[in-house]
Amino acid sequence: MDLVEFENVSMRYGEDGPLAIENISLSVKENEFVAVVGPSGCGKSTLMKLVTGLAPPSDGYVYLGGKQVAGPQKGVGMAFQASNLLPWRTTLENVLLPLEIVAEYRHKFRREKTQFEELGRALLKRVGLAGCEHKYPWELSGGMQQRASICRALIHRPSLLMLDEPFGALDAFTREELWCMVRDLWQEEPFTVVLVTHDLREAVFLADTVYVMSKGPGRILVRKPVNLPRPRELSVTYTDPFADLVFELRDHIGRIREGS
Repeated sequence: MDLVEFENVSMRYGEDGPLAIENISLSVKENEFVAVVGPSGCGKSTLMKLVTGLAPPSDGYVYLGGKQVAGPQKGVGMAFQASNLLPWRTTLENVLLPLEIVAEYRHKFRREKTQFEELGRALLKRVGLAGCEHKYPWELSGGMQQRASICRALIHRPSLLMLDEPFGALDAFTREELWCMVRDLWQEEPFTVVLVTHDLREAVFLADTVYVMSKGPGRILVRKPVNLPRPRELSVTYTDPFADLVFELRDHIGRIREGS
């Protein structure tokens, strides 16, 4: 079953503004891990806005779970390059925030707060943040903040997780640690993921399928399945098949930059 589907979608900002993306058709199957890569300004983040209903398409249709997207979607979790944790809330309180907002949970949040807190603690433990529940964001490292941010995106069990450059501001070692964290979360309890990234190694390590976008207005130029066996250990990033996939994607983007 396709969870996400774009049907001939174009998008421009403003009535007479330039197109951000043009005539995009793609589909994401349930529990598939998809990565979208491309040069800056190609419209990768616009795709996220369209899927989540934060912006409507100028032309075409976007479907989520078989229903046309016509407004903000509550069943979607999102994490960005900045963790955006609220500084006045503890780590656990930040993680629980969607349960106070999403309609399915908010009416019972007070009544079932103890159970929800247990869910939050269990999720924090899974990502290595046990003992950090009562710490504030400024007491956490950048990598720890991103771990908490991803927990917050997953706490309400969304059907789709959208990741927009979530590891872009981290050092290389921490970034690879979080790749493995996301890999483990996804393998333990599969969910659908769309990852927007500039990092081709990240895309190949995590994804089942990588889409390469053209420079703006963004179009899908390449759909590349990643046929590396799972589970994937970091050691796979030093193998020839992995390097060949990264090089192929880099070559596509190089050609895009050159306009060929």
